[in-house]
Amino acid sequence: MNKPSPSTTVAVILAGGSGTRLWPLSRQQLPKQFLQLNGAETMLAATLNRLHPLVTNENAWVITSERFALGEAYADLRQLNTILEPVGRNTAPAIALAAALIQDQHGTDPVMVVLPADHLIHDVPTFQQALQQAITRAEQHKVLVTFGITPDRPDTGFGYIETRGDAAVREVIQFREKPDLTTAESFLAQGGFFWNSGMFVWRCSTILDQIANHLPEVAALVAQMRQAWRTQPWQEVVKADFAAMPNVSIDYGVLEKSDCVQLVPCDPGWSDIGSWDAVYEVSDKDADGNAIAGDVIALDCHNTLLRSESRLITAIGLEDLIAVETPDAILLTKRGDSQRVREVVEQLKVRGGREHVEHTTVRRPWGSYTVLNEDDMEYKLKLIEVAPGASLSLQRHQHRSEHWVVVAGTATVTRGDETFTVAKNASTYIPIGEMHRLANRGKIPLQIMEVQVGEYLGEDDIERFEDQYGRDA
Repeated sequence: MNKPSPSTTVAVILAGGSGTRLWPLSRQQLPKQFLQLNGAETMLAATLNRLHPLVTNENAWVITSERFALGEAYADLRQLNTILEPVGRNTAPAIALAAALIQDQHGTDPVMVVLPADHLIHDVPTFQQALQQAITRAEQHKVLVTFGITPDRPDTGFGYIETRGDAAVREVIQFREKPDLTTAESFLAQGGFFWNSGMFVWRCSTILDQIANHLPEVAALVAQMRQAWRTQPWQEVVKADFAAMPNVSIDYGVLEKSDCVQLVPCDPGWSDIGSWDAVYEVSDKDADGNAIAGDVIALDCHNTLLRSESRLITAIGLEDLIAVETPDAILLTKRGDSQRVREVVEQLKVRGGREHVEHTTVRRPWGSYTVLNEDDMEYKLKLIEVAPGASLSLQRHQHRSEHWVVVAGTATVTRGDETFTVAKNASTYIPIGEMHRLANRGKIPLQIMEVQVGEYLGEDDIERFEDQYGRDA
């Protein structure tokens, strides 16, 4: 990476998340920031694009879980600067790590824009105007700048920030927790209160100084990592040491205690897309107030969200309902109750199912696989697609054999000491315990039908020996 000038602005995109509130579309392995919820772009891509031209992708860093970057979100992240967390430790450790790393990588003290990857903004020019104000303020003063969303209703789902004055950049008095309805109504009546957006701007040195003042344990661990990555690859240092960080948010750990926080009021058509109700509110609607996506026929329906991912949904006479379909699950709820989706996810965890973890079609760095049919104690049938030039890891299984039938393209198969090709309409067999690899050296996608047979068919029965994507499990 070329070293930018001292005036360069960098961005840090927070792309963690557990994928619970927008189930069944969002899953643990592929949460909402990697999904197309409102248009053709993923939420991460939209977050990066709305920064242009103030911040380019070359000066943007994405902080995310290593399980995303080496799994289903590989294609979204491989062209970006990424910081991979081995475990989640909330926003304060992530921001501290990013600020220190950016200083050391750039050799400068740039202004740092911090944005969640899973927010929606409709009015990008208004957002960019507010962003430029915040950048200018942070360049000229040692302040922590946040964005306050002008409230249009007494919402109890957001934290609030109390400010003084009426300038373009206001002094922050205090942060207020999510209120009850009466308190929220009083906030709007008083004026000077804004929704806490979770978006920030500051110089790297300013936030690191504030973290040292208010979170000395975090500062000490960052200093320890900085010392180590002088002689070791920085990502390996993060993998080894980051888990020792405390779990603390930047709001609670720093901003609520600091005396140098300022706020830029803005109203850019912002939503944190925190529920299916929020998705309904920001979606385009027909004349009957229905937000429809996918293959849907709606007759005499009003004010509904109907979303199909894999099959036809037909609805008659529905009102104020939400229906979301995926190949392995259907969500039905009244509008206004969608925050309870997390309770469904908890029930799925208790049942020990996989519906909250991943979809039936699972993206991998090399392509994807789709589970077509399975009996956990007997067999599993998959459709595997390998992208041109890609290959799976060199691996073996201790509990299952695999039968492969090529249905499109040509497979290059390593099995034990031999390597051979398998053409369309031909097949091969991988015995239990045999070292093997599947590769696509052709110019079109390779598709195979895989039948697994064995006493245990879990995805964790993979012993990897070589992997071009850096996966070790």
